[in-house]
Amino acid sequence: MVSRVWSVMRFLLKGSVAGGATYLVYDQDLLGSSDKSEAALRKAEEVVPPALHQFSQYVSRQTGLQIPQLPAPPKINFPIRESWNSGIIKVMSLLSAVPSKAQEYSREGWEYVKEHIK
Repeated sequence: MVSRVWSVMRFLLKGSVAGGATYLVYDQDLLGSSDKSEAALRKAEEVVPPALHQFSQYVSRQTGLQIPQLPAPPKINFPIRESWNSGIIKVMSLLSAVPSKAQEYSREGWEYVKEHIK
């Protein structure tokens, strides 16, 4: 009984995290232009470290545990637009090659079957 409740709780927690991430992506319009994505990344770089520090202070006061200070996050300094565009181009070229490759592989498979039936 306990294991079944635990598995349901895990499922609900994972679903909540996935739903929250989906809502955050939609709310921040991260699937739009790369300018908005870069702005969201810069905003996260400003907001997340102080929030983690406040949370660790809160946990320390509530539990009495001393949480060590986290190191500073690395500076991300590469153009997201170029990486995003090259990734999209590679995925689209792969998808455009799928029909011809599927035809080629099915023809090779048919020839293989015909050879081994004789």
